[in-house]
Amino acid sequence: MEYNFKVPCSKNKLIEIRDFLYRVLHENDIPDIISNTLVLAVDEVCANLIIHSHHCNPNEQIELKVRVEKGKEIVFDIIDHGDGFDISDYKEPSLSDIVKQGKKGGIGLMLVKRIMDDIELIQGKNKNIYRLHKKI
Repeated sequence: MEYNFKVPCSKNKLIEIRDFLYRVLHENDIPDIISNTLVLAVDEVCANLIIHSHHCNPNEQIELKVRVEKGKEIVFDIIDHGDGFDISDYKEPSLSDIVKQGKKGGIGLMLVKRIMDDIELIQGKNKNIYRLHKKI
């Protein structure tokens, strides 16, 4: 099954993204513990795109597609038209460096890479697709 959802690039739309994801995962009988981790990962990518790529411009949007292959995997496509960032090239900072520097952020993408089984960036003409795979 495939599900689609579009939202303007505004931080207050993140709750709508999370609600959409929980609804899709619940409909497909994904256990709560797995749903919570998947929503955390997808929400992190969406938040980064909304805040950093689109600068919270509500005139721009991101699109989310979720494809559920029962008993195999769930694929999340997050589609935007901003500056592409290849999450697969992301180098994890050490936790001790984050603590020493007193950073409040910096671990979200680390969580995404640990939660998902595979991450791809597909760059096309005027759009980017961040594809996150999770085997179930």
